[in-house]
Amino acid sequence: MRNVEEMPQRGRSSRFGGRGRVVLAVLAAAFIIIALSLRGIAGFYTDFLWFDSLDRTDVWGTVLGAKVVLTLIFFGVFFALLWLNLFLADRSAPQTRVPGPEEELLARYHDLVAGRSRLVRAVVSFFFALLAAAGVRSQWEEWLLFVNRQDFGITDPQFGTDIGFYLFQLPFLTYVVDWAFAAFIIIFILTVIAHYLNGGIRMAATSGERTTASVKVHLSAILAVLAVIRAADYWLQRYELTVSRRGVVDGALYTDVNAQLPALYLLIAISLSAVVLLVFNLRQRGWTLPIIAVGLWAFVAIVMGGIYPAFVQRFQVEPNETSREVEFTQRNIDATREAFGLEPDADVTETAFAYTTDVTADELRENATTVRNTRVLDPVVTHPTFERFEALRDFYRFEGAVVDVGATFAPSLDTDRYLINGELTQVVLGTRELNLADLSWEREHVRLTHGYGLALAGANATTPEGSPSFLAGGLPVETDPALALQLDQPQIYHGEGLGGYALVGTTVDEIDYVDSATNQDVPVRYDGDSGVGMGSFIRRAAFAMRFGQIEPLISNFVSDDTRVIYVRDVHDRVEALAPFLRFDADAYPVVFDGRIHYVIDAYTTSDRYPYSQRSENGRLFDGGLSGGSFNYVRNSVKAVVDAYDGDVAFYRMPVEDPIADAWMSAFPDLFTAFDDMPEALRDHLRYPQDLFRVQTNMWARYQVSDPESLIIGTERWDVAQNPGRQVRVAAGTETTVGEDGLLVTREERVNPYYALMELPGEDEPSFVTLRSFVPFDENDDRRELEAFMVGETRPDGTSRLVSYEITSPDAPGPVLVASAIAQDEAISSELSLLNRDGSTVEFGDLLMLPIGDSILWVRPLYVAAEGDASVPTLQRVIATVGEGERITIASNLTEALNQLFDGEDFSDLLGPVAAADPDPDADPDPEPAPDPDDVPEPDDDEKPPAPSTAEEVLAEVASLYDQRQEALTSSPPDEIRAAELLARIGELLATVEELDVEPEPALESIDSDEVDA
Repeated sequence: MRNVEEMPQRGRSSRFGGRGRVVLAVLAAAFIIIALSLRGIAGFYTDFLWFDSLDRTDVWGTVLGAKVVLTLIFFGVFFALLWLNLFLADRSAPQTRVPGPEEELLARYHDLVAGRSRLVRAVVSFFFALLAAAGVRSQWEEWLLFVNRQDFGITDPQFGTDIGFYLFQLPFLTYVVDWAFAAFIIIFILTVIAHYLNGGIRMAATSGERTTASVKVHLSAILAVLAVIRAADYWLQRYELTVSRRGVVDGALYTDVNAQLPALYLLIAISLSAVVLLVFNLRQRGWTLPIIAVGLWAFVAIVMGGIYPAFVQRFQVEPNETSREVEFTQRNIDATREAFGLEPDADVTETAFAYTTDVTADELRENATTVRNTRVLDPVVTHPTFERFEALRDFYRFEGAVVDVGATFAPSLDTDRYLINGELTQVVLGTRELNLADLSWEREHVRLTHGYGLALAGANATTPEGSPSFLAGGLPVETDPALALQLDQPQIYHGEGLGGYALVGTTVDEIDYVDSATNQDVPVRYDGDSGVGMGSFIRRAAFAMRFGQIEPLISNFVSDDTRVIYVRDVHDRVEALAPFLRFDADAYPVVFDGRIHYVIDAYTTSDRYPYSQRSENGRLFDGGLSGGSFNYVRNSVKAVVDAYDGDVAFYRMPVEDPIADAWMSAFPDLFTAFDDMPEALRDHLRYPQDLFRVQTNMWARYQVSDPESLIIGTERWDVAQNPGRQVRVAAGTETTVGEDGLLVTREERVNPYYALMELPGEDEPSFVTLRSFVPFDENDDRRELEAFMVGETRPDGTSRLVSYEITSPDAPGPVLVASAIAQDEAISSELSLLNRDGSTVEFGDLLMLPIGDSILWVRPLYVAAEGDASVPTLQRVIATVGEGERITIASNLTEALNQLFDGEDFSDLLGPVAAADPDPDADPDPEPAPDPDDVPEPDDDEKPPAPSTAEEVLAEVASLYDQRQEALTSSPPDEIRAAELLARIGELLATVEELDVEPEPALESIDSDEVDA
């Protein structure tokens, strides 16, 4: 019997087993790769479904096509170049390798790749081509602009080249040249390695040449190509000088034109000379000429490209900056104004404002629209009030743009204008969005699928208690007959800050809203066009992977009729459809055609406009123009999102903008002509504040036409300091980058705000955004009003900017006016009382109202009682003219103006204070109505006898103070009654001056001990 060792072996099975293990390993690796890629594949697939649901597969296809085409082109070029050079390295390998210490290692390499050189060459080329093309797809925007180039019809002053070349062609050409240089560096290194492995290069040869002649020829040819690419790079760098940041302003200045530009021409010549030497070396086949070429290039690049321009800047320009740079600074002024839409006459109307403090009551009545629309309802301060009275349920909230309020950031409501009683009136409004925190999956995605309606109040009036006088609100939404607004479809399936997804058409009804009267859920089923069908298993599985939740796949609520609505945030929606645009931070709601729509201003920008100054925008919080810098901007597009259906329209505004024209050429079906915009929407267009911030920042410096003045800074302005919102004037600070590149800390600047007013010299009302200026000072100590600017977008789509320059040196700026208010004795007394016992006093915006040749300053004052449940209510309105020469404080604007103008009666102009309270049914925590007998608030016809002595005043104030404390400490706190009592206390304190009693001692006597006694 044979031993086991002598038995025949099953070699066939053994070989199969080895191959089987390889196959299993490959399959396992493939399975892991597919499993890890499933979510990405699901995202890709559901992205397509989303674009398809909006009939925007053309956008999806164009962007994807651009990325794929770029990747294939650059991949193919690099693969071909590397494969060719590796092939040449193999072909030029010596027949016999020069002996050397590394011979044993190379012999093993050749044994390994013997007969597989083609495969090795292909694999290496493929791998490095993948790396070289990996980041190319990010250049899809530059590629599309390159192939859809437009002319500006304007040439730069240095090279006489159309501006379109700089914005459309130069960025992509620069990328191509930089990529080609890096690619040939990699190819050069890999070619050297290939020659080494093939024996053409020996690091330590024992005999003969270390490098063969064919290697020298090959490497010289690659170096010649690199020299050509470098020459092309220097040629393009000439154009890059037009956005140089070396000097006092941006652009090609004296040093760039007279030192850097000649140095670039010399470097081009040196690079081309190196090409000649390297080509000649193809015959010489040595290292001398390549070393000379590279060494000469390096020397000239260091001396002429770096040292010489720095020397000229330091010793020729800086000692004589004005005379050297004046010609080039004029170029900067002209280009900056054109690039930012700030050209005098064409874009900006400059008007002198002969300031005086002699405003009369007749002038006030002549500016009735301005006065009547004074926005005493501050959008930031009253945001919590809207939340309290109109959110109504925990799963609702009022979303708003987050704005800079000095020391911090806070949400803000929107402002607009609607017809009220047939008159155009400024309003404050917000949409009731979903608050989906801490909800079950069913309630978040199946039941609570949408927000509901809006709340709207006139910006110029409040209830007697200081709360907003709502003209629209409640559940369901009810609209005052005086308000020209019709809302037939109040559901908000697409809104601000609305993330996640919603399932509609499920097996259960959605919750439309909770009826305030019955406290019952009102059912509804979605009847719109938004969403993607989930009728197949593949789609359900894809959405489950996209959202990272298993419920869309297994839930019984999902049926064949179910659709999923996702990308619900209006900003995310427009950015997905037009990722090449930048969008304003604030999407504002407009009601027309019976539905809520969101309007978002869209911008085109560039940082390549020759000679234009870059705008640094660090203070634009979370806006489309924040983060980074640019030197060209246009508001060429208005994006409009239907809150119900989710349809998005991009309206091309009648603004000259070649960049927008290029995008229209790339995406011809995406944009809609402005003529097709509904008339009802046109009436609500407004000048975008992100753009206005940028333009006012630039105008503060570039309102100067004389280049010498711009360099010296003698006529420079600055945006006015922000007086802040706290009782004591103490503005916050901001840190910016100065012109020398160092960090500069200075006071916060005033924010622009919207106002409906009659501009000086005009009879028709305009809805404008406004911002003021002060003289520029290195120490930021100048506070006088130098000018103010307004921006307006008209219903015809055109926009305008008007700059009013103050001709008087005595006009106070916002901080000086706020300081005068804080230092007034009567106001200080009232603030001391209002700010007691845990109450919080907060100012609204300091409003500047041009009246004739004067300025009326108005500032609302809000009080919030102690406690988390309290909200600010308007308790006082301050009005003043000049720097505190005439200043009054009263419970409403009508009374404040009556006092300011010595007993004039403006009730016919402003109307009575609104008497409507918020709907008690709409209050989530309604308080009992106070007993009228207990409220010391007499009507106009019957007033109680006024106290005749200071002692009587103090006694009544103490009594009212006790009643107010009882109201605040009751359960629940009676804030309305407390506010009424506080108003009466203020009226009593106002009589102190009439009794010839010093206010401060009187107030000091009302301490807590005496009141308790």
